[in-house]
Amino acid sequence: MDFLRPTTWAEALAARADRPDAVPLQGGTDVMVEINFDVRRPGALLDLTSIPELATWERAADGRLRVGAGLPYARVVAELGDALPGLAQASRTVGSPQIRNRGTVGGNLGAASPAGDAHPPLLAGDAVVEAESAARGTRLIPAAEFYLGVKRNALAPDELIRAFRMAPATGPQYFSKVGTRNAMVIAVCSFALALHPAERRVGTGVGSAAPTPRRARAAEEFLAAELDWTGGAALDARVRSRFGELAAEAASPIDDVRGTAAYRRHAVAVMARRTLGWAWNDYRKQVEACA
Repeated sequence: MDFLRPTTWAEALAARADRPDAVPLQGGTDVMVEINFDVRRPGALLDLTSIPELATWERAADGRLRVGAGLPYARVVAELGDALPGLAQASRTVGSPQIRNRGTVGGNLGAASPAGDAHPPLLAGDAVVEAESAARGTRLIPAAEFYLGVKRNALAPDELIRAFRMAPATGPQYFSKVGTRNAMVIAVCSFALALHPAERRVGTGVGSAAPTPRRARAAEEFLAAELDWTGGAALDARVRSRFGELAAEAASPIDDVRGTAAYRRHAVAVMARRTLGWAWNDYRKQVEACA
């Protein structure tokens, strides 16, 4: 197995073009486990951890945040918790402190595991993945179009993830996760919710309950039409219940060692209702404060 370690982005793109069989390493918390357990044996590893610019973030001219693929979860929590609260909540649930210091959202995207904790809040927040190749330059891939199948993403063989772009939260955001224990566990299923009051729109993300992370679009449309965006009136129990049902209907889970399909559907409905309750309570306080 060859080990490639570029120190600049240009070198990384050149190496990717020359060795499309090389597996990019951006934290290694998934890749190294698979190698250690002999699940995969790539011809080469392309280590991107020595490229400083990948571990930075900035506010772009359009107001969105541009977050480098190498920014670790710990820094997402510490530096972006106010701007991207849903993603920060998900980042807090990833592994142990050591894993959060090493693992990255970019690595989560590259692995494209249905159970990745970062995926639901990226979907709910309308994130866009910035991919680049030496031959064709940069292209932007909406998160909703990025996941193609179990551990398959929309990257071309010569592309690397450089960053993701996401607008700062304009309303409450929440992430919820069910696991077989309270910490250091792969999600049995997960759910993210983002309220976008200025657009009177709702974003969702369902994780580990389908072959790919996905949005619950019918649930989003239903809830956006039912919420009292102007006055912040209390939620009707019927609305909360129906939102949970529609979120569960968006799932397409399987039975596996972590949980049954029936349990996952039930848990998605429960998490949808709970995150909605938390988010709407926050929104009502914001409305009252502005009154």
